[in-house]
Amino acid sequence: MPSPSRKKRRRWIPWTLGLALIVALGLGLRPSPARVEVARVTTGPLQATVSEEGKTRIRQRYVISSPVNGQLRRVPFKPGAEITAGAILAVIEPMAASPLDARSRALAEARRDAAAAALDKARAAYQLAVTERTRVENMQREGTVSPQDLDTARLRETNAARDVVNAEGTLRSAEAELHVAASTASESPSSDGPAAPQAPLALTAPVAGRVLRVFQESERPVAAGTPILEVGDPTDLEVVVELLSRDGAALAPGAKVLFEQWGGDKPLEGRVRLVEPAAFTKISALGVEEQRVYVVADITTPLAERASLGDNFRVEARVVVWETERTLKVPTSGLFRQGSSWAALVLRDGRAELVPVEAGRSSGTEMQVLSGLAEGDEVILYPGDRIKPGQRVQRMDV
Repeated sequence: MPSPSRKKRRRWIPWTLGLALIVALGLGLRPSPARVEVARVTTGPLQATVSEEGKTRIRQRYVISSPVNGQLRRVPFKPGAEITAGAILAVIEPMAASPLDARSRALAEARRDAAAAALDKARAAYQLAVTERTRVENMQREGTVSPQDLDTARLRETNAARDVVNAEGTLRSAEAELHVAASTASESPSSDGPAAPQAPLALTAPVAGRVLRVFQESERPVAAGTPILEVGDPTDLEVVVELLSRDGAALAPGAKVLFEQWGGDKPLEGRVRLVEPAAFTKISALGVEEQRVYVVADITTPLAERASLGDNFRVEARVVVWETERTLKVPTSGLFRQGSSWAALVLRDGRAELVPVEAGRSSGTEMQVLSGLAEGDEVILYPGDRIKPGQRVQRMDV
């Protein structure tokens, strides 16, 4: 027969087993800590940049044009051909002006004679107007005519003087036409034949470089001012970047620029030389009207490291608008907006703690911390809506 103490111990066994089961169920149903990715707040250099697409262009371009009317000989150069300063690029045979024929000369002489007669008539009308104005002045002093008659006489004199000036100009024009015809005829072997041909005119390269474009390649007549070639030095490049006017206003000459995605392994370095003083309106891909300004930057990377870069090549320009060698910073993905300010969830004692943060400049991937965080704090990255303040979290091994 079991003793009373043994019966008492057996009586507590179900209770003990039930309590253990409840504890096990509680531990099993307890939510496990959320696994999160964290990053430490560090101190180091930081750059605030503005990124936009840019385009290279040759700093000095030269368009070679025909200075006279003439016959262009075939241009022997193709785009990309190397040239030296002073090299002959094109040859033009000037066209000699033909003298006037007998009929045209007779018409020109008739125009001259008509202009001379018109001048004599205008001078006679002017003398008559002067005489009439003098007579009216005398009569007006005697009180026999009104002041309006005197004003009319003076107006007629003024108009007659203008007619004399116009007639003199017409006569000079007619005489000049005859003079040019006479000079051309005197240079010709005979007055009836064509004028003697002039010596060919050679167009030379103003600088050493390459031929960029050939506008006229085949032999053909050209007028004065017709563009024939475009030349320049492709090693002397600059980059033009379109920035928003508010970003361009924050730049100063000498600002650092990094050129990426240009085709090489390493970014190229440059410096801002000019922010153009006039902006322009541009419609973005989303249909938004923007005010933009051209920023011109020089490439400072040695030529040997960018030999394959040419004219009108696309680059991705990253303009440094602000930089410092030492500041407190945190990954941008660790901050989020809370109202009008910034905040972060910091891992402390296994739980997420909400901390207000005062942020400064941003490089795109990192942001400057002015207050709220200390160096070494572990900030939860990409918290989203799944992490709440006070929630138990566990650092994820990366």
